[in-house]
Amino acid sequence: MSAQRYTLPAILLHWVQAIVVLWLLWLGWTMIDLPKGAERTAAYGLHKSLGLLALLLVVIRLVWRRGHSAPPTLAIGWEASLATATHHMLYAFLFLAPLAGYLASSFTPYAIKFFGIELPKAGWPDESLNSLFKLLHVTFVWAGAVLIALHIAGALKHALKRDGTVQRMLPGGLSKK
Repeated sequence: MSAQRYTLPAILLHWVQAIVVLWLLWLGWTMIDLPKGAERTAAYGLHKSLGLLALLLVVIRLVWRRGHSAPPTLAIGWEASLATATHHMLYAFLFLAPLAGYLASSFTPYAIKFFGIELPKAGWPDESLNSLFKLLHVTFVWAGAVLIALHIAGALKHALKRDGTVQRMLPGGLSKK
């Protein structure tokens, strides 16, 4: 594997995280319109489990990154600065949005379950704290959606230029030009 490419674990973590986050965005924006009942309860439960999985994935990615530096950027000038800033803000979003969601859920009377396993809560039933963390969660998610759009736009630009940037984050069998 070239030093210019990401490692296979980094690539897999990136794409699994991308799938989970896109699923979370879709589920989050569709579940709020469901009528109260079993389907809505199940959707919220899945959203919370996937959110906790997203938080776990970003922690694993950050730990991995500490021991395995990213290959140097191929961008130069303002594009390199924008790419670096966007990646840092994406990591902040990936950490803060699910953390705020967990904290919002911690201040309700309902249990927090990770795919059926009950987890400890960081709080107690408190509507004002629930509202605060819910607002933070939604704010982080909207900001994250903008960052994701910027990230995808950058990837598309590089794909159209065929400058090798996108291929560095594709599994080996898909990286051929």
